[in-house]
Amino acid sequence: MIDDSGDRKGGKATAHIGRQWLGRLGKTDNGIVTVTTCWADENLYYPLHAVPYSPAHHFPKGKSDPGFRTKLQIAAELARTAKAAGVVFRAVAADCAYGDQDSFRRQLDSAGLPFVMALKPSHGTWAYGKDACTPVDAARALTWTDPEHPGDWTAIERTFRDGHTETWWAADAQLGWWGPDGNVRLVVATTDPATLPPQATWYLATDLPRPGGPREADSPEPAAALHDVVRIYGIRHWIEQSYKQVKGELGWADFQVRSDTAIRRHQTLVTCAFSFCWDTWFTQPPDPEPIVAPAAPPAATPAEPAERGEGAQANPTSLNQQAGRRRFAPSGPGSTPGPPSNAAGEPGATHPRHPNSKP
Repeated sequence: MIDDSGDRKGGKATAHIGRQWLGRLGKTDNGIVTVTTCWADENLYYPLHAVPYSPAHHFPKGKSDPGFRTKLQIAAELARTAKAAGVVFRAVAADCAYGDQDSFRRQLDSAGLPFVMALKPSHGTWAYGKDACTPVDAARALTWTDPEHPGDWTAIERTFRDGHTETWWAADAQLGWWGPDGNVRLVVATTDPATLPPQATWYLATDLPRPGGPREADSPEPAAALHDVVRIYGIRHWIEQSYKQVKGELGWADFQVRSDTAIRRHQTLVTCAFSFCWDTWFTQPPDPEPIVAPAAPPAATPAEPAERGEGAQANPTSLNQQAGRRRFAPSGPGSTPGPPSNAAGEPGATHPRHPNSKP
């Protein structure tokens, strides 16, 4: 999965800073944008690589400077880096900010990286007047009557994180030279083919061949049925979840450094913390050690002097209570004794083991 995210930062002296679009704020402001990659399946996701984007004013010749790279160029490089590092993945997934860019798709294709990326509904073909066509027009050209008579559409069962399922509908559409057997397929997925609701309809471009098509035999990648294409893009949303965690919980943007090296070190530490959290989450907690109370000392006899003063007697119950307080008492001023905590850190709770649980 590929995406980028920005965070507001003040001043002008920090590396990579500039006035640019910040997705976290939903507006243009002064800040730093980082392009990231993340590996995911249905159950978990891991950050892979991150490279801050430097606006053109940081370079002597601006956009014509040899050192300047667009976000699309950085993203393609990160996808190649993941492949070179031995990361195994079915396809590169990205939203319409990347999917609408022909140059980006060409870079992935030249690197041998299959993709499933969103398109804007208004993304058109190279045609004029009445011949112009958008993904919405292509979807409306598909036949549909009702769920009992779906026409060109195929029912797709989607399972969500909380376990509930929804029936979506998907179809291969024709958009200019894009089609079921073209070098790029246009796949439309929606909850309602009759109305194509904007908030629940995806227009996806993919170079994965369809099963049984003429490109399947010569393709280096396995064919992808409609439900495979929808599944891959559905996984893409985990990168949005990962941003919430690294920023809201692990302090991705909470740094007070200025240099490029220091910023990258901070991002690397946050990425490591993210991975350690996952590793801890899925590691079976050890069985708690049994608590063994110290044996009570033998009672003093009249012939022997008392150890704790004249006439003092050892009280086994009192000793056990003191041992328990020493074993479980929290540290810090004003703290009070409490029950022992388990590996999850919650008194009396059990460690969650559901495979789809997220930290």
